[in-house]
Amino acid sequence: MAPALIIDFLKKLNLKSAEYIFAIATRAGSQHRAFIDIDNVLKKKGKRLNSFFTLNMASNDPKFENWHHATEEELVKIESKIQIKLDSIQKIILNKENNRQKDVDYTVSMPVFPILSLLLPTLNKLYNIEFYADSNCKSCGTCERVCLSEKIKITNGKPVWQKDIQCFFCHACLNYCPEHAVQIKSSRLLKSYTDKNKRYSHPYATEDDIAKQK
Repeated sequence: MAPALIIDFLKKLNLKSAEYIFAIATRAGSQHRAFIDIDNVLKKKGKRLNSFFTLNMASNDPKFENWHHATEEELVKIESKIQIKLDSIQKIILNKENNRQKDVDYTVSMPVFPILSLLLPTLNKLYNIEFYADSNCKSCGTCERVCLSEKIKITNGKPVWQKDIQCFFCHACLNYCPEHAVQIKSSRLLKSYTDKNKRYSHPYATEDDIAKQK
């Protein structure tokens, strides 16, 4: 799915003068429907994506049992492939070419994806994923600083994920916590392994870099 923040942004955007629209999505390897979601918004404005591209990245979602921290060797391979693909993407965009090719670069195949993608909003609600801080929390405030949706507020020295503010699920609070105190839990269907797994944050982005995006 396309992030809710992107969809909200597109709904407010004036695209009357837009002659060429492209989108780039990043993922850990699974199939996605982000461009379908974006196109659905654009159609209401009389537009569509001229081109779209997907880049495979390292996963920063350590709640699954088989998740592992990307190694230096894996990151080098990922970056090498991305740089080659970015050169091709740059040429297409600069020449304003149409590129709506079928996604074939996914590493996680889901045979029933067309049907499953329609059920994702319902499944996300069923999972009832929640973030919390365990006893390792030192009240440093890092999670609040890197929370781009400003969902996290330090209250009485502890982080509180405010229920009336939407989470962007960027996982910055979880991955940038210096004590690995931020955890994920789910009341339904899914067991979280964040208390056992390591963390992964972007190798070129610091806590200050994330905070400044606000």
